[in-house]
Amino acid sequence: MSAVIPFHRVNVLCGLKSARLVENAAEYANLIRKAKRPLLVLGPLLLGSSPDGKLLLQYALDIAGPMKIPICATETVKGKMEELGVKPDSSYDAVEIANALKDVSWNGVRKEGNHDLVILFGIRSDLGNQSLSALKHYAPHLKTMTLCKYYFPNANYSLPNFKKDTQWQEFLESLIDNLRKGA
Repeated sequence: MSAVIPFHRVNVLCGLKSARLVENAAEYANLIRKAKRPLLVLGPLLLGSSPDGKLLLQYALDIAGPMKIPICATETVKGKMEELGVKPDSSYDAVEIANALKDVSWNGVRKEGNHDLVILFGIRSDLGNQSLSALKHYAPHLKTMTLCKYYFPNANYSLPNFKKDTQWQEFLESLIDNLRKGA
């Protein structure tokens, strides 16, 4: 397999260990299902729409729903979620949540213990890669995953660079279907 170059070439040199590229939605769903305490971190890029006009935030809510995954939302996303009638479990900015996750004794957003899988969705690629780098080096107790349409080399699991939004949308819909089947 050849190396995958991130869409935004920020921090391409990520050390000896880079993200495992996962292109199969069923495999991604299995990885999420295996987690005991996953966390979905939602960023402001989810306020945009998919090619069919569906709000990207709705995909995130559909992913969290079947497994009741706790949601940590940035402030702008929190406001939109509340407009949709959904209350996030917590609201932090990307740097704050990364710092909290590094602390192995942190009790998590629902006070049930620290998380073992963190899923980033809708975070800018430069900020996401830096947050993932910090978690990779200072939080060995957790795994990281991204749902954005670009490859994030500092995650444990990442999607490829989708050339078309429709490919990304199909992946997200398939992921939601797979999570519903296993819930």
